[in-house]
Amino acid sequence: MSDEPKGPGAVALGWWSKHIAPRETPAAKALSARLRRAAPLAVLCEPAVQDLARGLNIGPGQAERLVQLAVLLAEVRETGPERLARRLGGPEPVLSALRFQRLIRAEGDELTDLLRRAISMAERKCNVAALAADILHWEAARPRWCFDYFGAEAPAKDLEEQTR
Repeated sequence: MSDEPKGPGAVALGWWSKHIAPRETPAAKALSARLRRAAPLAVLCEPAVQDLARGLNIGPGQAERLVQLAVLLAEVRETGPERLARRLGGPEPVLSALRFQRLIRAEGDELTDLLRRAISMAERKCNVAALAADILHWEAARPRWCFDYFGAEAPAKDLEEQTR
């Protein structure tokens, strides 16, 4: 398995690198701030978010997931190799096991709020491509997050099935 992002994760990483990551530019700072504070319809009215939707081939039926993705990507300041759940857990977790369980069980706005806090607790750094792919396929990603949080390797067969 290659560590290079593929599919929707790669699209989201490219979008994040262009629109959010260059924090030294006023445009990136402003977009990030607007996305973090905006109501869902205002997020959808951002031309950059519509670019992301086109890149991911997301339509109106997935608008809620698109808003969630854009808002959470605006929280991340730095991408790296580690998945968010790994950064949150491990031998000295920055997010308690009980709070992690709450995050894993959460849905909708509660999930978005808990993930925002989790990103902040992870020093706003994680693997952006992996985070995006996980958000877009949250139900399939949850079991892997449990393995990642506790520092265990998920069985390779299961990971291959999740990425198909």
